[in-house]
Amino acid sequence: MQSLPITIQVFSLIGTLIFMGFIARLIVRGKLREEYSFVWIACAIILIVFSIWRDGLTQISLLLGVFYPPSLIFLFAIFAIICFLVHLSVVNSRLQQSIKELTHEVAILKKEVTDLQNTGNLVLENEKRSD
Repeated sequence: MQSLPITIQVFSLIGTLIFMGFIARLIVRGKLREEYSFVWIACAIILIVFSIWRDGLTQISLLLGVFYPPSLIFLFAIFAIICFLVHLSVVNSRLQQSIKELTHEVAILKKEVTDLQNTGNLVLENEKRSD
């Protein structure tokens, strides 16, 4: 298999560094939480490794017995996407439960406020009658 030209290697390194800078900027601005940034930073580091180590994908695919090295990228990408989707499903379920609990608490507080207002109105009415 032919080696990649140096220009593609340089462009991939520059693109990955720009991507890492973008992720860092999102973290600093508070638009991306640190727990999710780990995934993107790990992806960028993997891209940097394979940009520098030109025959890395070929060697890893030979080690794992994969005939066509680019198919290994798709295999890892699909696995990573599935793991990320499971993680997001867990986070979504946790948030749904929190929303449910908060809704219950708000309903209880509204009921208490309404009861206090009704009790306050009764006290005011009783005071007016006694005057």
